[in-house]
Amino acid sequence: MDPPTPPLFRDPLASPSSKALDLDEPVRATDNDAALARLSAVRKGYLVDPFIIHFVPRAHLQPPRPPLINIGTYIRGTGLDELVESFIGLATGQGKKAQIVSLGAGSDTRFWRLHAGTSREHLACYIELDFPENTTRKAMAVRKSKVLSAALGRSEDIQIGDGGTSLHSSIYRLLPLDLRLPPSVSLAPKLAPILDPSSPLLILCECVLAYVASAASDAVLRWFADFSSSNDGVTGVIIYEMFGLEDSFGRVMKNNLKSRHVELPGAEPYNSLDSLRQRFFRLGFEEARALTLRDFRRTHISVTEQMRIARIEMLDEVEELELVLQHYAISWGIKLSAKQANAWLEWGIAEKSDEDWIP
Repeated sequence: MDPPTPPLFRDPLASPSSKALDLDEPVRATDNDAALARLSAVRKGYLVDPFIIHFVPRAHLQPPRPPLINIGTYIRGTGLDELVESFIGLATGQGKKAQIVSLGAGSDTRFWRLHAGTSREHLACYIELDFPENTTRKAMAVRKSKVLSAALGRSEDIQIGDGGTSLHSSIYRLLPLDLRLPPSVSLAPKLAPILDPSSPLLILCECVLAYVASAASDAVLRWFADFSSSNDGVTGVIIYEMFGLEDSFGRVMKNNLKSRHVELPGAEPYNSLDSLRQRFFRLGFEEARALTLRDFRRTHISVTEQMRIARIEMLDEVEELELVLQHYAISWGIKLSAKQANAWLEWGIAEKSDEDWIP
C-alpha cells in the first residue's frame, strides 16, 4: 500500500513571485489536511483540544481519519507539546516569560491551549506568521468565535489590520509574512519592534522548512538566533518535518505530493537523523538533538498511555505506521548568549524509565 500523504503536514511556504500565488495554493491547502487530522484525533479521544472545531468549517460533518493518521497526529502533537512546555518551564525557572513565534501556523490552536492551561501567566507574547490567505481566514475565525476572541482580552483591544490579513492584541499577534524573502525585508520590520531580545525566544517550525529552499530557511533561523543571542538572550528552535526521502518510501511520498503540485526542496539536504542535528550546529547553535516519531513512540510514551491509545482503535497497519514514523522527526536546537546559563543545554524531551520501555 502506498504511504498516505501524511496529515502531519501543516501550512508551509513555497516559492515566491507574483505568479507563484496560484502555485502556492496546494501548499497552503495542506493546512486543511492538518486541521482535519487533528479534529479526527480529538474526536476519537487521542488528544484534548476544544479549540480545533472553530477552525474547521462544518466540523460536525467531517468524517474521521484512519487510525494510522490519528496515531501519527497524536505522536506529533504530544512530542511538540512536551518540548514547548519544557522551554516555558526553563524560562519560568529563570524568572522570565517566554516569547513564541510560530512559522506557517495555519489553523494551529497552540496559543489557545497554552492560554487555557497553567502556561498563560508565563507567556510574554505569541506570534503566528503565515501566508496572507491563511492569516485572513484565521483572523475571521477568531473574531467570529467568542471562545477564541475571549483569550485575547477586551474586544476593543483586538485590532484587525493590513486589509484583514493581520490581527493584533496585547499578547497574541497574527501576521502575514513570506519567509522566502530576505529576513531584513520580511522578519526585521515586523518582529524587531515586538520581540524583546533579552527574553527567551522559541521558534516553532512545523512542516514548514521542508517546503522552503535551504538557503532561505537557513537565513530565517540565523536571523532569529542572532536577534536574541547578540542581546544576552536565548533562542530555541523546534523543527518538525519529513526527512530521509531517498528510499522507496520517500520516492512514493514525493511522487504523491508532486501529483498535488507540492515540492519538498527543503527536505533534500536531510537524509539522516544526524543531518537534522548538524543543521543547527552549522548555524552556530550550541546544542541540538533529533528524534524520529518512531523512537518517540517507543521510548517517550509511557506504557499506561500506550495502552490507552491501543484501546481507542484497532490498528492493522503496524508496519506501515512504523515506516511512516521513521521518516518524520522532531529536531530542536538552542542558541545562547555568553550570559545565559548552561541549564538551557538540557532542554529536551524526557525519556521513560527502563522498566516502562516497550519494544
